[in-house]
Amino acid sequence: MSQKILIIDDERAIRASLRDILEYEHYHIEEAESAVKALEILKHTLFDVIFCDIKMPQMDGLEFLEHAKSLTDAPIIMISGHGTIDTAVEALKKGAYDFIEKPLDLNRLLVSVRNALERKNLVTETKNLKTKIQKTDEIIGDSPEMKAILDMADKVAPSDARVLICGENGTGKELLARRIHNRSLRANHPLIEVNCAAIPSELIESELFGHEKGSFTSAIKQRKGFFEQANGGTLFLDEIGDMSLSAQAKVLRALQENKITRVGGEKDIPVNVRVIAATNKDLNAEIAAGNFREDLFHRISVIILKLPNLNSRISDLPELVNHFINEICKSQGKPNASISEKALQELSKRTWTGNIRELRNIVERLVILCDKTITDKDVKCYAG
Repeated sequence: MSQKILIIDDERAIRASLRDILEYEHYHIEEAESAVKALEILKHTLFDVIFCDIKMPQMDGLEFLEHAKSLTDAPIIMISGHGTIDTAVEALKKGAYDFIEKPLDLNRLLVSVRNALERKNLVTETKNLKTKIQKTDEIIGDSPEMKAILDMADKVAPSDARVLICGENGTGKELLARRIHNRSLRANHPLIEVNCAAIPSELIESELFGHEKGSFTSAIKQRKGFFEQANGGTLFLDEIGDMSLSAQAKVLRALQENKITRVGGEKDIPVNVRVIAATNKDLNAEIAAGNFREDLFHRISVIILKLPNLNSRISDLPELVNHFINEICKSQGKPNASISEKALQELSKRTWTGNIRELRNIVERLVILCDKTITDKDVKCYAG
């Protein structure tokens, strides 16, 4: 797939000239005759490199740079026929990757594009590597219940559809959200995970939307919120049913208009974010009780995925237990352990109110306290 480049210039001749040069090098080109039009394009299209003129009506290139940072991480190469050292320095300070004077030098232009692409690829690879090292999206289970959910999640992933994941605590909602993000077209962009239940209600709006310096007592500097941090990628709102009604109203606006306003700020900031939400609550009951906005529910629930609890997919338990044993032994530097068939049967008789999380905790306890082979007696003694 050819790399995409956006050309922003109010002069048609310059856009045509750049297009001819770059298409000859097999890049896919899109054009915008103004910075305002370019910002609209960036809300729904990802690019690998952007060329932007500085002197333009309505909004100049330097102002565009400030707005574009919240919409894209593509390197932006500034071009100008009225270039000065001061202008170039200001552009670079505002985040431009490079500055090229008109008339454009062919070799200089192509070298800048190649370098910008190499840098972007390096940044992307580093992000991907960190994600793979830090977090997995592996979901264990071959039961019909899990296969149906995973098949639906994989179908949904390449789209930008908003997803609501429902399920009891410990069923793997966060893992499923990661799986959807990692299989989406946004996989090279951030996945920002937010536990709404863990953030005090008085801070949730600042955390989600950011704040301006001085907007409240402890706001000693400007801060970007989770929506801005997730720009171009995915925002996972875990336990969304615990979000305050005032924060729900702002989230609804962000989803409707694709823009947010920082706490204490007046400027609208455009954002390009896919939202995946999760809850262990019955949101229809919460709506009836006046605790959750019905209009927000309809915004976040284009696709609803209901994760089964462990008791309803007990056939997956042996595979899960063996996976956890191997994982725990490896992480703790212990010799490989095993579990007897009778021990697995004993575990299968339990009622798993904490689901997969509870199972993993018990397996870890058994690995630590038992001999190389975990028996049914061990389960009766240590599983509680």
